[in-house]
This record gives sequence, C-alpha cells and structure tokens, in this order.
Amino acid sequence: MDSKLLDILACPVCKGPLSQNTDKTELWCRVDGLAYPIRDGIPVMLESEARALDADERLDT
Repeated sequence: MDSKLLDILACPVCKGPLSQNTDKTELWCRVDGLAYPIRDGIPVMLESEARALDADERLDT
C-alpha cells in the first residue's frame, strides 16, 4: 500500500492512526483493537468488516 495513502487514512471509529500489519493484508488500529482487511489492494474501512485484534497483536509493534 502506498505510504501516502496510509498517512491520510484514519480509523473510522476513533479517527486514530492506522498501521499496516507485517503481512500487509490488514490495517490495524491498536487503540480500538480492530483490524481492517485489505482486499485487492483496497482497504475496507467498515467497522462491520473489521476483526478484533488479539492481545499479542495489540502489543506487537
């Protein structure tokens, strides 16, 4: 994902920053503990499509 796009995207729930996970298939909001999927290179920024991060993922930096 383009770093410029990642810089302007925000969590739709808390409006906080997002980070891309290591395998680059999700955008993570550690504040809310949600992972938004990236499908075909397009981030799906819907709370209903997000999954909850587990404890290890929330602490992973």
